[in-house]
Amino acid sequence: MEIPGKNCVVIGRSNIVGKPVSMLLLQENGTVTTCHSRTKDLAAVCKNADIIIAAVGKPNFLKGDMVSDGVVIIDVGINRLDNGKLCGDVDYDECSKKASLITPVPGGVGPMTIAMLMNNCIIACEEQNRYE
Repeated sequence: MEIPGKNCVVIGRSNIVGKPVSMLLLQENGTVTTCHSRTKDLAAVCKNADIIIAAVGKPNFLKGDMVSDGVVIIDVGINRLDNGKLCGDVDYDECSKKASLITPVPGGVGPMTIAMLMNNCIIACEEQNRYE
C-alpha cells in the first residue's frame, strides 16, 4: 500500500509504536511528522494531516477541533479511565464527526496488535531454536 504525498502525523515517539510507525509510513512514501504531547501548536500540525496515528498514551488526547474534515485516524492508544471504562488516545465522539475513517477503542487495532505480537513470538522462537 503506497501513500505517496499523504501528510501523515504520528503523535507519539515511543520505540514500540511511534518510531516504527513513522518508519513504515516513510517507507510507503508518506510525508511524516512525528509529534508528542509537548509539540508546540500540535493542533495546527494535526489540522494539516491526511492521516493521524495516535499513540501518545493520554486518554482522549486528540480532540475534534484538532483535526480536519476527511482525516483518517488510527488510534493505537488504550487507556483505562477512573470509572474503569477503556478509551483511546483519540476523543472518538468528537473526532468521528470529522474523520472519513477512524478506529474505535476497544475493538480497533488492539486485536491486530495482539495477533502480530503472537506471530513475532513464534518467529523468534523458531529462529532461536534453529541455531541450537
